[in-house]
Amino acid sequence: MKKFPHTAMSVALASVFSLALMSASSQAIAQTSTPAPAGSSAAAAAPASALSTEQFKSIVEEGFIYGLPLVMNYAIMNEYAVDPKSSQFKAPFNHIKSLARVFTYEDTAVVTANSDTPYSFLWLDLRTEPVVISVPAVPKDRYYSVMLADSHTYNYGYIGSRATGVDAGSYMVVGPDWKGEKPAGINKVFTSLTPFSLAAFRTQLIDPTDIPNVEKVQAQFKAEPLSAFLGQPAPSVAPKIDFLPATTAGIKANFWNYLGAALQYIPQADEDKGVRAKLAQIGVGPGKTFDMKALSPERQQAMAEAMKAGDEKVDTYLASGMTNVNGWQLGSLPGDRAHYNGDWVMRAATAKAGIYGNDADEAVYPLGRVDTKGQTIDTSKHNYTLTFADGQMPPVNAFWSVTMYDGKSQLLIKNPINRYLVNTAMASDMTKNADGSVTIYIQKDSPGKAKEANWLPAPDDTAYLVMRLYWPKPATEALSVLPVGKGTWQPPGVVVAG
Repeated sequence: MKKFPHTAMSVALASVFSLALMSASSQAIAQTSTPAPAGSSAAAAAPASALSTEQFKSIVEEGFIYGLPLVMNYAIMNEYAVDPKSSQFKAPFNHIKSLARVFTYEDTAVVTANSDTPYSFLWLDLRTEPVVISVPAVPKDRYYSVMLADSHTYNYGYIGSRATGVDAGSYMVVGPDWKGEKPAGINKVFTSLTPFSLAAFRTQLIDPTDIPNVEKVQAQFKAEPLSAFLGQPAPSVAPKIDFLPATTAGIKANFWNYLGAALQYIPQADEDKGVRAKLAQIGVGPGKTFDMKALSPERQQAMAEAMKAGDEKVDTYLASGMTNVNGWQLGSLPGDRAHYNGDWVMRAATAKAGIYGNDADEAVYPLGRVDTKGQTIDTSKHNYTLTFADGQMPPVNAFWSVTMYDGKSQLLIKNPINRYLVNTAMASDMTKNADGSVTIYIQKDSPGKAKEANWLPAPDDTAYLVMRLYWPKPATEALSVLPVGKGTWQPPGVVVAG
């Protein structure tokens, strides 16, 4: 995940996806919040006024770090599943939307988006009853996965090639209040800690001509209520919710209101009782709206400073809490509830680096902001190369890729050959050097037709590179990615072209 200057707080997924790697940007430090809507209970400044400035700033900083992933997730859910007028809308709750394409520069809701695997999205509303996800038999040479992530952004389960195998099966996802036994015909039960949850399907695209085959797999993914799966009468439908409208672009101006909205649908757990009690002291809580203008100018300034401090603390974690290998940052940030164990800085760093990223067993993401000399990769000033030695391609059971993003926005970049990455499928078409190594040319302009097969187009600005190593080889293999940062294989560094 990483350490870097960011710009817009457009949200990631994906994160998603991909890693989906998220830039939470220093611009996420809001100076204002929208006024409370009519009829709502706007939080007064009184609770905050009883605190000293230092106490107030401490709560804001901790609350910002705690709330960042929750706010990002809430905004993405709104854009993908709630607001049909959103340009990023995919499908209503409990309906699968498959994309028979990969992400491009035109996809802007998710930063550091995965452009390797066509996605299928399923936002789950588990309030009425469990939802059953059925998957087809998938050929062994085609990797696929279904990642389950709750509103905490905890990854609470996987279906797919690595986790459950390639045979057909049906898997039940239940909400936090569900009680019962596993029905016949269900392979496994997954429990979400929150009533709303995301299932992100990734289906490997072997090469550009392979889209029809991906579509055939996607067409067989199925989601249905448990009652329909069992052929039983459906229970009474949970009441419709009027979600507070939210967009990824609106996070900057509405952070605390979005957090209050998100907390309505995240049951309090033992590990977050403390921080949520502190947030209540400054008027932030489930369903509450927050009017920054109700605070004194001094408190408004203190809030801005505390949010900035929280953002910098997350960046510091990304810079120091990972292993530097030849300029790449490696770490095992994404995971489940036990993995985070109440470490809000780690969880925020994960979201900022790539919300909805995979666990290390599923995928590892070396992140590149600097060259081998520790200098920021700036393709407006230099051309660069990345060379894999003979026999040193990333050791994975599925596939690998190196994707290019704009260094500031972390979005895919428009380029003349519509190439956003280089990956396993392209390796056979790349030109090899005399010693058997393969050099990737990282630059904004074509290196010439003879080298274009090895060209990774870059922005006319700073650049951000993400490797994706799907189903990495374990530590038991002679050449391995795992354990992260300590495996026998190391990513080669990015160097300024001579």
